[in-house]
Amino acid sequence: MNLSWLDLCQVERRGEDIFRKVFLSAQIKISGLTGTANCGTREKVEVWFGFLMVASKGSGRKPRKERKENADMRRRQILDATLKSIVTNGLAKTTLATVANEAGLSQGVAVFYFKSKTGILTEALRDQYQTYEAHWVAALGKAPEDPATRLRTIIEADFSPKICNSNALAIWFAFFGEQNFVPQYAEINREFEDKRSKMLSEICHQLVPDDPDKASLAGGWIDTLTDGYWQKLHLFPHIYSREGALTQTLNFLQTLFPSHAEAFQAKVGK
Repeated sequence: MNLSWLDLCQVERRGEDIFRKVFLSAQIKISGLTGTANCGTREKVEVWFGFLMVASKGSGRKPRKERKENADMRRRQILDATLKSIVTNGLAKTTLATVANEAGLSQGVAVFYFKSKTGILTEALRDQYQTYEAHWVAALGKAPEDPATRLRTIIEADFSPKICNSNALAIWFAFFGEQNFVPQYAEINREFEDKRSKMLSEICHQLVPDDPDKASLAGGWIDTLTDGYWQKLHLFPHIYSREGALTQTLNFLQTLFPSHAEAFQAKVGK
């Protein structure tokens, strides 16, 4: 069965269900795109279906702003589905199929927006980092200029329920284990971790201006400690709690910066 691009668009106008039925009920050759493409398997058919549905619906019938809003909505839908799939299935078993199923879309739509499984997962990691960074940056923006208070604010942001929860931790550690094998993941990690490391270093130098060596090391110690508590919360949630991890980290800061110990006292009832 041979269909031209115009034929497909005409079928699409009769409704998505009919369009899908035509695709899934026949061996179809699609011409007029980039040469001729065979759609032999159901998976390939789904990919072409999604691509053509998105392309035909974005062919100029809607205002540009509306098209952008729809595209942003679809990307958000796919990214949310990807993160849910990672929590449910793990990173290795998250596929275009599991993401599409979670999002309620065809695999072709996911491919249209993110090109490949690696593309989707890379953007999902970036999205996770953007959420994390936006949270601690916003918290710092509301904090006083006092360096001890600013450091405490960053630590509290690390252990807030929005950032430190079972789903988020599962996603973080799924990606952490793959950074040595996927350059895109490592690049994103460096990009966002560098910003936080520089902020911690700046604050630590303000806390102990007369001891630059200690200040230079302190940021790494704090980072290592909070990462370690995240790992314990992920692996042993029945033993460790966010509140306990925050309290122990503040106790460490009291020891590390004794002249600012009062600022790092745990708040009763928090």
